Parts: sequence; C-alpha cells; structure tokens
Amino acid sequence: MTIDNNKHRRPAAGGCTIHCHDCSMGTLCIPFTLNTNELDQLDNIIERKKPIQKGEQLFKSGDPLKSLYAIRSGTIKSYTITEQGDEQITGFHLAGDVIGFDGIHAQSHQSFAQALETSMVCEIPFNTLDELSGTMPKLRQQIMRLMSNEIMSDQGMILLLSKKNAEERLAAFISNLAARFGSRGFSPREFRLTMTRGDIGNYLGLTVETISRLLGRFQKAGLIEVKGKYITILDLEELDRLAGAARIAR
Repeated sequence: MTIDNNKHRRPAAGGCTIHCHDCSMGTLCIPFTLNTNELDQLDNIIERKKPIQKGEQLFKSGDPLKSLYAIRSGTIKSYTITEQGDEQITGFHLAGDVIGFDGIHAQSHQSFAQALETSMVCEIPFNTLDELSGTMPKLRQQIMRLMSNEIMSDQGMILLLSKKNAEERLAAFISNLAARFGSRGFSPREFRLTMTRGDIGNYLGLTVETISRLLGRFQKAGLIEVKGKYITILDLEELDRLAGAARIAR
C-alpha cells in the first residue's frame, strides 16, 4: 500500500525549498534509514514555513496535537509552568531534534516550545505521519527510537538533579552540549550558548549566580574559556571526568 502523495502534499507557505534528501540533519531526524521512495513520500507531507523568530512559540500547553516539528536550524527550549506560575525549563533542542511528542498521550501538548534564536523547522502533520508509518516499518521504528531517546533524556535529567552536585551538573551540561554539536558536524570544542545563564540555571536547578561562579571556576581551572556567550573547551577529558556518568540524551 502506498499513501497518495498528492492527497497529503503540503504547500511551502513561503518557506524554503530544501528537502529531506538534501538536509544535513537527516541522520538524526525522522528520515534516517528510509529509502528514496519512502523519503519522497515523507517529504511530500512536510510543510516548511518561514523562519520562526526569537521568542516565538511553536506550541503552547493545552494546544491540540497537530504536528511534530523537526528542527532544521536554531535552538528551541521546552518548558512547563509550575503551580506557582514559574517557568520550569525541561529541555533545549538543537538542529536534528524532533519535538512535540509530549502531545501524543492526551492529544494535546503538555508543555510550551519557544525559539531561543531565529530557527527553521519542518512541520510534520501527526495524523498523516501516523498513517504513513503504518506502511513503512522503518519509519515507525525511527519514530519509536526518537521517543525512546526522549525517555532516556528524562531519566538522565532525573539522575543529574538527584545525584549530582552543582559542579557536576554544569560540567555534564557543557559536556553534553559538546557531544551534541559534534554529532551534528559542528565543533565540539567551540560553540555559542544560545540560552541565557538564567535558562541554564533554571534547567539545572541552580541560581544564575551559581552558574556564573562555576563558569569562572571552570575557566580558572583551565577546563574552558568563556567569552560572553562563546565557550571554548580546553580540557574535554577533565570536563567529562567531572561530569561523571551523568548524561542528557537531548
């Protein structure tokens, strides 16, 4: 059985003309392992819109689940609002990540997703994707793999917050970012932090002052060099040792 491509074809809506075949993030994203024909079918249901700007939201808590979003460039943060009305950041998502899985169980999103910088995303209608995956075992397996990665990330975060001290948390965060940038073909030793120190502290359960103090301590110890939002890792081995077993999948 083959899904009718014309039936599900989405307009570009002013977006770009890059397709799954050409995307450098394909090995991290949903298209991974698909053959040419399967890629074409997936490509035809994806809507590529104009860039979303810093501060713009992809979805809000309570919004009905309509699509998953594959990040092509930029950074998206996910967060919830506590009973006290405070923001609690639950993840930072880079190019190659797919977000929106939180809405599958209740058919509505349980969190917010907001751009930290100008970002490009591919919008994938969930019901159409679900229908398509029924005819493509490799596509369904990849979706399950991405969902499993999200579960592993949540478990890693629980371990990080419950077992690690402040130094270890920040070391694990920087080490994890380095690995994620490296897996995307970027430098794992030099990168820009798109999130504020306040955001990092919120995510790690630490104050802004603690984050700033620890960055200064890491720099003084020769582990990293900090210039504004730019981080250069000078001693990755020691940073990894300090991070220990704490790893965050996303």
